[in-house]
Amino acid sequence: MPAPPAKVEPAKPRLIAAPEAGDVATIVREEAAREAGTLIVAVGAGWCEPCVAFHDAVKSGQLDQRLMGVRFLEFDIDRDRARLEAAGYKSRFIPLFAVPDAEGRASGKQIEGGIKGSRAVEHIMVRLGPLVAGKP
Repeated sequence: MPAPPAKVEPAKPRLIAAPEAGDVATIVREEAAREAGTLIVAVGAGWCEPCVAFHDAVKSGQLDQRLMGVRFLEFDIDRDRARLEAAGYKSRFIPLFAVPDAEGRASGKQIEGGIKGSRAVEHIMVRLGPLVAGKP
């Protein structure tokens, strides 16, 4: 009798620092091709309280169960604004979480903005959950 197929567990969510230079669409397309799973372009800044709170929550494992299989390709709005906008990643507020299209450009499926304080992460997750599930 053959052995049952191995159960493949989804990967924990990961934060990937985007390179400091290069074409954003190319960077996103290459990262998307690197492995299966959901890739989200995340745009934030070190001075953005909700951005930092979300980053820290992912890094500490607080969102492991809710974001299994999701990779966040992180860009800094202050450093990367022009090249992000050239690839269609525009927003009025940060953090920005965007689903890329097959070419690595912004698909238009995105959420932006957050709140300060103890509810910052949950405020993002209420909107991010449906986005990563493909139901924005």
